[in-house]
Amino acid sequence: MIKTKRFVLEKYLLLMISLLFFGTAHAEKPLGHNLSAISKPRAAANFTLEDMDEEQVRFSDYKGKVVLLNFWATWCPPCKKEMPSMERLHQGLAGESFAVVAINQMEDADHVFAYTGELDVEPTFTILFDKSSSVSSSYKVQGLPTTYLIDKKGNIRYRAIGGREFDHPKVEALIRRLMKE
Repeated sequence: MIKTKRFVLEKYLLLMISLLFFGTAHAEKPLGHNLSAISKPRAAANFTLEDMDEEQVRFSDYKGKVVLLNFWATWCPPCKKEMPSMERLHQGLAGESFAVVAINQMEDADHVFAYTGELDVEPTFTILFDKSSSVSSSYKVQGLPTTYLIDKKGNIRYRAIGGREFDHPKVEALIRRLMKE
């Protein structure tokens, strides 16, 4: 029990440091669009988390699709700034073998529901809740937002730390290339 409390406290402190760094130094900085290739792609960890409707969602349900897996929180300014581009990407690739999955860190569904309702563009992609940060730990998330691009076989191929314009033509071209593999 003490180890679990320490883990949660460490994650909370890490998230607060992310807020201070990204929230002050980078709040007005325009978002980039580059994703870093993973030199040795590795299998994405499977998990089961609740969505906004308290339904259980397994990551394995997305096998056969390219997945943009985003870790975020409502207090994170670059997370808020990149969310509209994630929604545009989600809408632009609707019906194709692609999914956007956003994993909220340590916040409750009521708070996130209210937050997303106040955004200029309300997200329609899947939002899941990692209340204990166990999934972010298994993905080695060290700051928010962190995003992984996972291929149809379930391998992590690209990563981005910090906010991005995910509907940028270069990102969409990368996703389309992965969908053809």
